[in-house]
Amino acid sequence: MGKAMAVFYMIMCVVLVVLVFMQHRRSGGFGGSFGGGGTQMDMSGSWQRMSSLTKITWGLVAAFMVLSLILVRIKL
Repeated sequence: MGKAMAVFYMIMCVVLVVLVFMQHRRSGGFGGSFGGGGTQMDMSGSWQRMSSLTKITWGLVAAFMVLSLILVRIKL
């Protein structure tokens, strides 16, 4: 079970890197989500303004963090 999770983790890492590189610079990517680029974003409506690619990336980031904690917990 642990080895399968480790393989899934490595695949998730590659997919996450590809998704981050696919982000459009115009929309700000993660920098725009955190108020980067010298502008502050109204956080109340920021989720609706995000593209679907950005939402998928955020979901994978959350899954990456959870899986990282699980793998550390089982000491793989």
